[in-house]
Amino acid sequence: MAPYPPSAYTLGAGPVLAPKDMDLVALEASARGALGEMAYAYYSGGAEEGRLLTENTSAWQRYHLVPKVLVDVSEISTTTTVLGEEVMVPVIIAPTAVQRLASLEGELATARAAALSGTVMTLSSLSSTPLQDVASAGQGAPQWMQIYILKDRARTKAMVEQVAESGYKALVLTVDAPVSGLRSHEIRGGVHLPDDLELPNLANASAARAQRDGFMAVVSQEFDPSITFDDVSWLAGLTDLPVLVKGVARGSDAVSSLSAGASGIVVSNHGGRQLDDAPATATVLPSVVEAVAGRAEVFVDGGVRRPSDVMKALSLGANAVLIGRPVLWALAAGGQDGVTGLLEWFTHELRRTMALCGVRSIDEIDASFTQRVPTST
Repeated sequence: MAPYPPSAYTLGAGPVLAPKDMDLVALEASARGALGEMAYAYYSGGAEEGRLLTENTSAWQRYHLVPKVLVDVSEISTTTTVLGEEVMVPVIIAPTAVQRLASLEGELATARAAALSGTVMTLSSLSSTPLQDVASAGQGAPQWMQIYILKDRARTKAMVEQVAESGYKALVLTVDAPVSGLRSHEIRGGVHLPDDLELPNLANASAARAQRDGFMAVVSQEFDPSITFDDVSWLAGLTDLPVLVKGVARGSDAVSSLSAGASGIVVSNHGGRQLDDAPATATVLPSVVEAVAGRAEVFVDGGVRRPSDVMKALSLGANAVLIGRPVLWALAAGGQDGVTGLLEWFTHELRRTMALCGVRSIDEIDASFTQRVPTST
């Protein structure tokens, strides 16, 4: 069993503050120095002009938190469940590719940090470490596996079988990348897979293509642009694992995904790396939650940078959030300890935010705690 932090946090019996505040701007700057320009360009950039990249973050600031007062908040718990599994905080590690660009241990360090923190790591199918090794490193906490439906369905089926055999608890099917977005930062930065790294969960030809032509070329080589909701049904029929559909922005697509056999929805725009004029996830989350109407769990990623953003997302109806780039910055700047520290900060400061809002547990958070900032006329 992983050495989880206490599930209940007594404000009067211990420090409410994390050892120090986390400056994510400074963390990113430190990571940039450690990464080098090519890796930083790959991790940091968005599609085209990067408008959505900025909008994802700023959209959370268009909501205010509305606190309750005179509530006994001497004990605070951030514990919740996702897909029936207990986690210590509703902050999940999003799938991000090729983490060995950030750290020698890469995905292994991230998996261990997630397990120590009592939360879920979602492994990218474009990881630089075999999925079986990551599963072993992260024992003690639930792990999810992100996949694409490949042109070669037999290889997709084989990967699903490997995922189940390795003990992963869910499949996260990314559906917002039928083709690669125009990632100008990758083109300008000459982004490619270094010769000493591989993509072990895909075919050897994919790694060679990424080394020669960059990651965008892998999308056109491997991923099937013809997939429909019938393919969601096909995937769900291959396994007993729950399938989450990631990349949803419309309530109608969420409903169709559930009808096709999905067990949950991830509201996402691929971290702003696909369609630059798509809406921010904070903007569309309420409509997706309304459409799902409690029939399945809804998760959200994109621009979550502070624990107050987590509180807002939960108030808007999400069951948990996923964070990606902050994890990469922490991994590059501090390895496993860096990621553990980041998750500790999110947990501590979510407790503080909950206390200031008059909330003692995750299940007490509802829509009354957020108010949209009026638009100026």
